Amino acid sequence: MKVIIDTPIWSLAFRKKFYIDKDIIINNLTDLIRNEQIGIIGSIRQEVLSGISDKNKFYEIKEKMSVFADYSVQTNDYEFAAECSDECRRHGIQGSHTDFLICSVAIRNDWEIFTEDADFFEYKKYLPIKTYELK
Repeated sequence: MKVIIDTPIWSLAFRKKFYIDKDIIINNLTDLIRNEQIGIIGSIRQEVLSGISDKNKFYEIKEKMSVFADYSVQTNDYEFAAECSDECRRHGIQGSHTDFLICSVAIRNDWEIFTEDADFFEYKKYLPIKTYELK
């Protein structure tokens, strides 16, 4: 099964700062990479690379991420993302366009989402998304 790696997980992997569960998260990410289970979409790649002020760091991360091919997002993925957004909004939950595109791609392909973003656990109340469980 593929697992979409959300921006906060990539950001954590590329950061040198201490984070309480960083080792566990990195070990899980490493296992997913070794088992070729990584899923990524272009908007996640863009989020990870945005805001890096150090050009050398930008190119270093860009190079590391270049080994992962983007899932080709289709028109129906965007349309379903809008449906996901509308469903959550009906229940008072708002989110970003990228988050709902991630949900759409994950649902339509039966993939899990590896994230530390609490918003996804709110979406999960109304959308049939599967979140990755740390091993």
